Amino acid sequence: MPDRFAHSGHTAWRSSSQVSEPAPGFFFVEGPASNWIIVRDESGFILVDSGYPGDTDFVLKSIEYAGLKPANARAILITHGHVDHTGSAALFSRTFGTPILCSPEELAHVQGHEKHQVGLGQVVLRAWRPRVLRWMSHAIRAGALNADPATEARAWTAEQLRELPGSPEAILVAGHTPGNASIYFRGAGVIATGDSLITGHPLTRQRGPQMLHPMFHTEPGTVLSATHVLDGVEASVILPGHGPALAMPLSYALASLRA
Repeated sequence: MPDRFAHSGHTAWRSSSQVSEPAPGFFFVEGPASNWIIVRDESGFILVDSGYPGDTDFVLKSIEYAGLKPANARAILITHGHVDHTGSAALFSRTFGTPILCSPEELAHVQGHEKHQVGLGQVVLRAWRPRVLRWMSHAIRAGALNADPATEARAWTAEQLRELPGSPEAILVAGHTPGNASIYFRGAGVIATGDSLITGHPLTRQRGPQMLHPMFHTEPGTVLSATHVLDGVEASVILPGHGPALAMPLSYALASLRA
């Protein structure tokens, strides 16, 4: 099994084993501790999320593995402003001029004006658990404590999103962070859930539909009920921010999550 805590300078992470295409034109990339997605059609490609800062080389390699050039990304869509999802965004903005887009409610977080990140104290209280200690060590090595905010990020509009590859639609699923969103690709029956719904995480052995540990949520008491905004979304491919992709109707995944 690949090292789930590989980081820059290590060789365990490989595009050939970590990049899959669960739906035509959708390249799902399982990073060392969080995922990102490449969506490609005849008009170009976009990224959904961008790993930790230390994952940047992996992000670039995964794009090239999909036969694309990083400089040609039409946009990076950020599901929410946590550092394990925004890590490469500032670099893409500075280097390639890539538009960085997020929900209006999340903009201040992504730009670095607000902080809705798990506190170090919360992690230290649980650091006696080996999985927490390993995850914390990886996060620090991957640049979590000194990440550059995406200061040039802008709030998306529905019209703007429709013009991008895959014609994405944003669904606000507040609670994990104030402007946390899932990205729905209606025509393909694909949903990128970000951290609204995950299928695995380094802190747990559990696999399948689940929520993150409560310490990661801004409003832990509301995150499960917030998923009801996804009821009725017709997707059969689920691409989470953590854990493997699921070929399962979203309705089944939600039912399992709430059981």
